[in-house]
Amino acid sequence: MQQPLAFRMRPRNLDEVVGQQHLVGPDQIIRRMVQAHRLTSMILYGPPGTGKTSIASAIAGATKYSLRMLNAATDTKKDLQIVAEEAKISGTVILLLDEIHRLDKTKQDFLLPHLESGRIILVGATTENPYMSILPAIRSRAQIFQVYPLTPDDISTAVDRALADPERGLGEYPVDLTQSGRDYLVSATNGDLRSALNALELATLSTPAVDGQITLDDRVMHQSLQQRALDGDANGDAHYDLISAFQKSIRGSDVDAALHYLARLIVIGDLPSIMRRLLVIAYEDIGLANPQTANRTLNAIDAAQRLGLPEARIPLANAVIDLCLAPKSNTAISAIDAAIADIRKGKAGAIPDDLRDAHYKSAQALGHGVNYKLPHDYPGGWVRQQYLPQKLRGTHYYTPKQTGKYEQALSQRLEQLRRLQNGR
Repeated sequence: MQQPLAFRMRPRNLDEVVGQQHLVGPDQIIRRMVQAHRLTSMILYGPPGTGKTSIASAIAGATKYSLRMLNAATDTKKDLQIVAEEAKISGTVILLLDEIHRLDKTKQDFLLPHLESGRIILVGATTENPYMSILPAIRSRAQIFQVYPLTPDDISTAVDRALADPERGLGEYPVDLTQSGRDYLVSATNGDLRSALNALELATLSTPAVDGQITLDDRVMHQSLQQRALDGDANGDAHYDLISAFQKSIRGSDVDAALHYLARLIVIGDLPSIMRRLLVIAYEDIGLANPQTANRTLNAIDAAQRLGLPEARIPLANAVIDLCLAPKSNTAISAIDAAIADIRKGKAGAIPDDLRDAHYKSAQALGHGVNYKLPHDYPGGWVRQQYLPQKLRGTHYYTPKQTGKYEQALSQRLEQLRRLQNGR
């Protein structure tokens, strides 16, 4: 059985690597390492289909070292032992360890001495942020390099190579990739070369030739690709990046960007994340500048839950536009975080006696609640007395903004109360 096109077209040297020129281009770090024959273990992290395996393959091809490929999640310690034995015999083996963020401690402990000796050059591949997901012992022994989604020009270059190569690619087929088909293919895969090559191969092998020509236009490419390649792994970095961009666009009042990221979340069907994030945004970023926005957002979320996708996109779009254009205030989260920070620093202090519980028999003897003044008994429902612990007297956590009429009114009321509390 023939290997997939993406596998067959893997680079044999650094010059064949598409994209990632910040790592493999002239005078860049990985090329310099190969040229100097001073390879060190490395971790490559970034979205799927962006060249992590390609770089490992190119390094092996350039150095003539053996390349072995394992998966940290599914392959066993015994598989690692086989690689280690081969390294003892041949001198050096490049080990591409996919999903390295799932490497357990037993496998790690076995690998470490081989990494120290240099017999195994580890190239770890992951879609996760290695600073958060990879064990420190491995991370400290490897250079960490980020790879990025490929550009449409990068993918177009790789497509041309695959169409022209008669041995590894599709050069034996009479393929006419139209401009519309090319434009769709290089943009719809969102920087994922593996998806692009897989779709190209599927389209070629499933499209009958007419007058000796296989014509691949945008309709054929759409059928072969089916779904635009989007990073949406619910547990991956790309997912958190998408959610982050979604919230930051709303916070920045950019309606078009927010709707774009909403659309990406809708396309991958992540309704729970959308609804949770919108509710967080309503309280965190709009907050007291316009409290009614939170109620409207909750209503939109309820409607989305009842409707389900695809109709849920309608109330969700309403909520996103509303949140984008609402006045913004983060004073509530800033205030509570400041108060929590004081507690964690040990700035708690004793509760004033007048505020302590006075509902048990000996409370009065202890002075609890004896001098407490009930605000409702005073004009305006307010009376001056101390509520904060003595060591925090005069501390202010809430600082209002003037971005919305509601918080402007709160600001005026707060200023009045603070003047009265200070005896002015």
